[in-house]
Amino acid sequence: MNTMSYNILKVMTQPNGKRTHVLLTDGLSQILEIKTKDEAVNMVRIFNENSDSGWVYELRSTKRRA
Repeated sequence: MNTMSYNILKVMTQPNGKRTHVLLTDGLSQILEIKTKDEAVNMVRIFNENSDSGWVYELRSTKRRA
């Protein structure tokens, strides 16, 4: 059984160079947890392709919650 899951970080760089990292949440304000790497990679790709604000999305692996 795969014990890893994946989160998506939105990385925002301010004009002064300061970076802020925000974990994406689901519809219930819980940290979004994606069970498969393929699905997570695809979501990150879509978010980055559609970002008109210049923010960058990154994948983060984490231990799966019970």
